Amino acid sequence: MSTPAPSRAVPRIAVFRGEQVIAYLADVARLRIAVFRDFPYLYDGDEAFETKYLRAYAESPDSVFVLAFEGGEVIGASTGIPLAQDGEAFQRPFRERGVDVGEVFYFGESVLLTPYRGLGVGHRFFDEREAHARRLGGFAMTAFCAVDRAPEDARRPSGYRPNDVFWRKRGYERQDGMRMRLAWRELGETDESEKTLTFWQRKLEPA
Repeated sequence: MSTPAPSRAVPRIAVFRGEQVIAYLADVARLRIAVFRDFPYLYDGDEAFETKYLRAYAESPDSVFVLAFEGGEVIGASTGIPLAQDGEAFQRPFRERGVDVGEVFYFGESVLLTPYRGLGVGHRFFDEREAHARRLGGFAMTAFCAVDRAPEDARRPSGYRPNDVFWRKRGYERQDGMRMRLAWRELGETDESEKTLTFWQRKLEPA
């Protein structure tokens, strides 16, 4: 009989606002590259680009970084920023629907190393970002987007489960028809190509 694997302790969670996170940007950049290399993003990342992208978030005093640690190692990260301070490409789908971007707090990507999944860290990422948006005040909703992949995509791993059920349990609704296009280089590509992402959103209730 095989010996069961030891259970992992729940990682330590710390919340940083704006430039408080500067010391960890390189760690988060490397983590993003490692996690997004897997399906569904298949991202062939670049550390210099990632650090620049994250620094733009950190330069906002209203942004939030929720980091998960094991010891001194960053093993998970999640970000958020007022949509009005994000790029025009992210704002456009809301403007086209007549939504005031000033009332939307946008969640960037969440990344977590595989061995630490299933420990409640994903819920903490959402809890802390939603709490941050409430503390800032003035936001009517929170939102994020996720890449679309066809069910028959040959690169989909056996047993792969998307996060849709988890997001719906958190109260988020997929906004079919509310999409944007972003370009990145996938594994096996020599140049960037555009991918379609669909938005999810929920009303931000008072605490």
